[in-house]
Amino acid sequence: MKLVSWNVNGLRACVNKGFNDYFKEAGADIFCIQETKLQEGQINLEQHGEYKQYWNYSIKKGYSGTAVFTRIKPLSVRYGMEEDHEPEGRIITLEFDSFYLVNVYTPNARRDLSRLEFRLEWEEQFRSFLQQLDELKPVIICGDLNVAHNDIDLKHPKANRNNSGFTPEEREKMTRLLDAGFTDTFRHFYPDRTDAYSWWSNMPGVRERNVGWRIDYFLVSSRLNSLLIEAEIDCDIKGSDHCPVVLNLENTKSILV
Repeated sequence: MKLVSWNVNGLRACVNKGFNDYFKEAGADIFCIQETKLQEGQINLEQHGEYKQYWNYSIKKGYSGTAVFTRIKPLSVRYGMEEDHEPEGRIITLEFDSFYLVNVYTPNARRDLSRLEFRLEWEEQFRSFLQQLDELKPVIICGDLNVAHNDIDLKHPKANRNNSGFTPEEREKMTRLLDAGFTDTFRHFYPDRTDAYSWWSNMPGVRERNVGWRIDYFLVSSRLNSLLIEAEIDCDIKGSDHCPVVLNLENTKSILV
């Protein structure tokens, strides 16, 4: 089974920069996107008709938003951590026979850290939400988690030590989430790989010099580790300031619930 996750930073703009070509070439069973930045009816992707589409729109126009395209019909769909209540459109959870899929766009603490307290409270709720799901079935989490976990996950850790996305508080929340029984799939395969990033500033020359951050993830319940085949970062794919991340795993029918 192949899964793809991509923060498109505005889907309409990304469509004009090759989104549909990559979508087709990827051939994912489940394709998740974050930061769609649109409202219902503002885009038509009927060309992906073999996929069922699930959208969570932010109430605020041109902001946030998530979507999932899946060839596998889910048993149920949930929007947000509270039942069908997610004003910023940040979470979609699909239940399948043997696992849950959670597509998430984690709140940014903002450059001045004015939203850090909100972010940290959100992280506590999110971890609790995932643990509740994990008690029922294994969980696959994907999306823009807006944090570089360790020094290896960004180009200039010393210069960014207390900046949004790399504060001690945000990093500690990621540590606690992994310690709760989840695996960072990329680091599972590549614990020491450097210069592997999924987001770059739009400042001139930054992406060309690969001055980036790894803030887009696939996490899984650790009991799925034996089914993992490969985790990749499609860093050559343009169209957004983020690039897609990919997870391949064995047929989930073999998952022990």
